[in-house]
Amino acid sequence: MMRGETVTIVSRVKAGEDPAGGTLWSTVEETVGDVLVADGSQSDSTEQTLPDGVTVARTAYMPRAWVWHSLKGCRMRLAGGMEYEVVGDPRPYDGGLTPTRWHMVVQLTAIG
Repeated sequence: MMRGETVTIVSRVKAGEDPAGGTLWSTVEETVGDVLVADGSQSDSTEQTLPDGVTVARTAYMPRAWVWHSLKGCRMRLAGGMEYEVVGDPRPYDGGLTPTRWHMVVQLTAIG
């Protein structure tokens, strides 16, 4: 039986404005269990660079039990403590019966 690891999704949310009208941000962390994590893009190609020059360092497969929300602009901290940026705005597989516990692919790129 396949089992995933626990990851932390790190996102920024608007917390208000300063007196000059600038945006104040707050960091929110969400722990998600049973996430499958693999090296690279997991495509058939040996090339792991996306068209806009982003290199996929890891791929995470989100469990169906996780309540979907946008991951655009988020980071993901893996079990070993390494943190990666989410590429794009991944969406869950839509419709139909999928025979696994995972329903969304999230590509991750190294920070910095």
